[in-house]
Amino acid sequence: MSSSDIFIGEIIGTAVLILLGGGVVAAVVLKRSKAQNAGWLAITFGWGFAVMTAVYMTGTLSGAHLNPAVTVGIALKDGDWSNVPVYFAGQMLGAMLGAFLVWIAYYGQFQAHLTDPEIVSAPPHEEGMVDQKAAPNAGPVLGVFSTGPEVRVVWQNLATEIIGTVVLVLAVLTQGLNDSGKGLGVIGALITAFVVVSIGLSLGGPTGYAINPARDLGPRIVHALLPLPNKGGSDWGYAWIPVVGPLVGGAIAAGIYNIAFA
Repeated sequence: MSSSDIFIGEIIGTAVLILLGGGVVAAVVLKRSKAQNAGWLAITFGWGFAVMTAVYMTGTLSGAHLNPAVTVGIALKDGDWSNVPVYFAGQMLGAMLGAFLVWIAYYGQFQAHLTDPEIVSAPPHEEGMVDQKAAPNAGPVLGVFSTGPEVRVVWQNLATEIIGTVVLVLAVLTQGLNDSGKGLGVIGALITAFVVVSIGLSLGGPTGYAINPARDLGPRIVHALLPLPNKGGSDWGYAWIPVVGPLVGGAIAAGIYNIAFA
């Protein structure tokens, strides 16, 4: 795979991942959406199908890492770091593009939601987003773009992201991702999708399971930049956890793979 293929593939794949993943969250939480209040099952399966679509679409182009934690895990497994910066750049740009497209797709719903007096004046926890006492600058739609903890305990939040990412990256590595340089096939994409659904159902409750630094940081930057009325802050005090946790988790998964499976 050339650097240009990797860069373009990761932009497209990560953009599709965030468009569909962030899109299902917007569909569930925003007023005037036909899917409002569809619940956590809709969100977890929506993210799983987003992974499946993005991986299947770009697997042969870039290997469909779509996640810096996966890239780190594969680099530690194979000992090849030459394309890691290209992967990271494509993933971040793709994540930001995907978040921007969610805003475009749900523009009217964002406006209706954030100008509704009941929404603007309601305690944020009623919106299912964040604890306002713990994160006074977090707005009522931040959860469409990035993750946040239900209970803000730093070590636990970090540990949850590490554990979830270990499961994801170890599942990817044990499928032999990129062994032939062609990325995941159809079955691999489906397996990875259901792994993500499983993580969401089993481990997503505490933090919203970022398990992907680009997935959280890129859209959080977009949230900070978009002209959303009454959006509040972007909770930068928490933002390091869904970046550091998944990267550590990816490294641990590679260590387990090298010890147990290599």
